[in-house]
Amino acid sequence: MSNYKTCMDCGAALLADDIAIFRKLVNRNAEEFLCIDCLSKRLGCTREKIENLIKYYRESGNCTLFV
Repeated sequence: MSNYKTCMDCGAALLADDIAIFRKLVNRNAEEFLCIDCLSKRLGCTREKIENLIKYYRESGNCTLFV
């Protein structure tokens, strides 16, 4: 069942950016998502790195996930 409201690991409430970056980096057709903190742990990087990617994609205007 699709869950667009909470992180599948920790249960934290998800924001649009959480969903968008998960789809961009992991699976474009995902129906369950990780919050930025859990995603950074899973990918082995920092939260700041993911936030910088979100900022980059939003400012570039080339990715429709970040409109």
